[in-house]
Amino acid sequence: MKIKQSGSTIVFKVIIYILLTFMAAVCVFPFIIIISGSFTDNYTIITEGYGLLPKNFTISAYKTIFKAPQDILQAYKMNFYYTIVGTGIGLFIITMTAYVISRPEFKYRNNISFIIYFTSIFGGGMIPWYLMYASVLGLKGSTFAIWFPALMSPFLVILMRTFIKESVPDAIAESAKIDGAGHVTIFLKIVMPVLGPGLATIGLFLAIGYWNDWYRSSMFSTSSKTWELQFYLYDLLNATQALRQMAQNTSVSTADLPTESIKLAMAVVATGPVLLFYPFVQKYFVSGITVGAVKG
Repeated sequence: MKIKQSGSTIVFKVIIYILLTFMAAVCVFPFIIIISGSFTDNYTIITEGYGLLPKNFTISAYKTIFKAPQDILQAYKMNFYYTIVGTGIGLFIITMTAYVISRPEFKYRNNISFIIYFTSIFGGGMIPWYLMYASVLGLKGSTFAIWFPALMSPFLVILMRTFIKESVPDAIAESAKIDGAGHVTIFLKIVMPVLGPGLATIGLFLAIGYWNDWYRSSMFSTSSKTWELQFYLYDLLNATQALRQMAQNTSVSTADLPTESIKLAMAVVATGPVLLFYPFVQKYFVSGITVGAVKG
């Protein structure tokens, strides 16, 4: 039987839908402008600004980015390598840590949880952090120094711990222990099967963090072959701006240098894979955030 809605309910829903549509448009328009600007002539952007549709269509910005295809393909390859390796190992470490500190029988769980939480508030600073990896561990110039520092995050450990506590009641784990199951069996056969949304959520956080990072390449890379994609694009942008500055100093026209459009093209190149991948994990991401955010 269909329930008849009152007039006030209909009006409220219409207002909500209008507001949500407006908010969605506000979020989508910047991406449209970025894509449009990346195909717009650089001089047109400087003189007329940005628009929702390309003006004086050109692909000069993409030609500049892909002028050396082997270099950008190498940057893409390294970015995929860092993202896959870092996300996979990070998920394993974070999940195991969260499981251990979620167990009530673990005597030191509160102490370890405090230490993890403490590091999210206080840190040694950039110089000790750099010296630890570059001098003490001697990792400068290796790919290990780029993906290893981002394996653990206090926020993600706490989020996963909360998700485990909400998804797996202590009574179930205790029943499994009475039946003779050890922690490895409980973790693999009871906890892991219900961690799909949590793993997707934590994995997405880790993957986006690795994919968008450029800072560690700037600190530890000694060869362009180990650069992350973001740092490669950053270096390319600096080279383009330096070329523009040199042209201005020599009174040469700089209108044809795609300094503005190349910024937008770089955003498209860098975020394209993430935008294509996100819709497939969105439902797990929303579920994981919702469940993991409930206080245990």
